[in-house]
Amino acid sequence: MKLYMSVDMEGITGLPDHTFVDSQLHNYERARRIMTNEANDVIESAYQNGCDYVLVNDSHSKMNNILVDELYPDADLISGGVKPYSMVEGLDDSFDGVVFLGYHARAGHPGVMSHSMTFGVRNFFINDVAVGELGFNAYVAGYYGVPVILVGGDDQATEEAKEIIPNIITAPVKQTITRSAVKTLTPKKSSKLLREKTIQAMEQITQIEPLIPPEKPTLRIEFTNYGQAEWAHLMPKTEIEPHSCIVKFEAEDILEAYRAMIVMTELAMQTKFC
Repeated sequence: MKLYMSVDMEGITGLPDHTFVDSQLHNYERARRIMTNEANDVIESAYQNGCDYVLVNDSHSKMNNILVDELYPDADLISGGVKPYSMVEGLDDSFDGVVFLGYHARAGHPGVMSHSMTFGVRNFFINDVAVGELGFNAYVAGYYGVPVILVGGDDQATEEAKEIIPNIITAPVKQTITRSAVKTLTPKKSSKLLREKTIQAMEQITQIEPLIPPEKPTLRIEFTNYGQAEWAHLMPKTEIEPHSCIVKFEAEDILEAYRAMIVMTELAMQTKFC
């Protein structure tokens, strides 16, 4: 069995707020060690229970958070900045299953540090289906015919996963109190949970179907202000929907939609408050 793992940070055990996920702030170094250990829990459990290969993609911010010198030695790691497919870089149809670890809920919904890629996004829509990072990434996996079999993160992220992927195995490592406060398991408790859930996901992999994306999808991104929509509209073949902050792009497939999303959100981040 060959597994792909995308590891975000906001949904990692014990992390309640931005001081843990911003590399410039005081809790970050503690958090990246917890993140690395949590990835190791899944990787080691997978290898010990019949997995032949695990590819890990660091999927948070600058995407260089995981401590490679402390990562389980049999895994491979994709690390670093500009990647054509961002949180799903390296994923293809050679994998049997996908694991999302450290994931959070989508923008505008309850959940610790909930957002969708950037804080300038209110909603992503694939055709008329609202998705966050989890759903968008799962669609890319589905394009390759690969199921997302396990999601670890806060309780709101795991509930989001169950809403869109029937029979998926989830590992909620913390419960949301507010967007910046949680009731969390300790790392030792979450380690036990993640190891058990990894085994369960591998055993039940045939019961979990890929999330198949629509052909020629329409990507619509709703931004928080019009300036962001204007910046995103600099991308060719986009249009701003009248009387809204929604930018639309007609894609050939979900891969093109995903890359368009990356470009538009990066452009929109150039917007200044005034």
